[in-house]
Amino acid sequence: MNISLAFIRIFFTIISIFFMTTYMLSRPEGLLATNALIGVLIGVVFSLLLIGFDSLFRKFSLRSFNIAVVGLFIGYLMGQALVLIFDAILDLSSISLVLTPQTLEVIKIALFLFGTYLGSIMTLRASDELYISIPFVKFAPTAQKKRDLLIDSSILSDSRIIDLCSTGVVDQHLVIPRFIIKELYAQTETGDDTTKSKARRCLEVIKKMEQLENLGLRFNDTDFPEVKDTTSKFIRLARLIDANILTADINRVQMASIEGVQIINLHSLSNALKPLMETGEVIKIKVQRYGKEPRQGVGYLDDGTMVVINGGGSFIGDVIDAQVLSVKHTSSGRMIFCNASDASLEEGEEGSGGKPEGFYEGNIDEDEDEG
Repeated sequence: MNISLAFIRIFFTIISIFFMTTYMLSRPEGLLATNALIGVLIGVVFSLLLIGFDSLFRKFSLRSFNIAVVGLFIGYLMGQALVLIFDAILDLSSISLVLTPQTLEVIKIALFLFGTYLGSIMTLRASDELYISIPFVKFAPTAQKKRDLLIDSSILSDSRIIDLCSTGVVDQHLVIPRFIIKELYAQTETGDDTTKSKARRCLEVIKKMEQLENLGLRFNDTDFPEVKDTTSKFIRLARLIDANILTADINRVQMASIEGVQIINLHSLSNALKPLMETGEVIKIKVQRYGKEPRQGVGYLDDGTMVVINGGGSFIGDVIDAQVLSVKHTSSGRMIFCNASDASLEEGEEGSGGKPEGFYEGNIDEDEDEG
């Protein structure tokens, strides 16, 4: 993609310089060398303007471009229709005798511009409904090898999205709706301090994502003014552009599942990428509190995974070596069960099969799992 883009830019730069230089050399006035130099300079400036416009519109999708073109075409037809209606009114009345020709021309130009602007704006605002007005035409992607990912404010408030974008896994597939950004700006001006702080943090994350060179972050201008709920707007947009939803909001996950939209939960993705622990592996863990069973201690890994340590109840606040017995997957995450390898109490050495007496993998309720 980058090679193709560089080729196109170089090609149009050469073409611009060639045509401008040829035009200046064809002019009889002035010195030949001076005209050639002026032509080269004009060609370079024009090519830089082209590249500047390309950088300005690089976040606009082909769908937005198609909508703009159709809007201009419909606006042109509307402007011409208004001018024709005005001419018909002049022919059937005596208004033309009162107004000067210059005034009539100004009125016609104003009517044409008004119709063009109105047609373009109406087309842009109702872009998702064009397939109703124009049979068999709908401005939606027809074939995609990979679906785009719509991200919401719950993702933007989680700093892990920056690390995820830096990996290149979601290259060219992240889309942020404009109505989400408008909502964040509104929250920075109204609401309590917590809401304002969260909205500012989300906007800062967007700026950092824009600075990632290989991300290709895009914005979608589609809005649904008749829908007031942001979650409903979000799901409707996902269905419209046939995109998946990347979120960290469990409520949105449940609602999207009901609406038939595929969702990707950031927390589930994080749990899936947590490092696996093998039986017999020795890990260092800080015992933070007592467990439910006697002599049990509970600690947490850096990623939040709960570690239940038999014999760790005597080492609250200490970092000890623990040997992994098993890993249990629950609905809310992963739990690791271990033995304190340096526990020398006689009670910690009882039992059989490497699991001391009083130790059961199911003795920690799932609702206590904070990982």
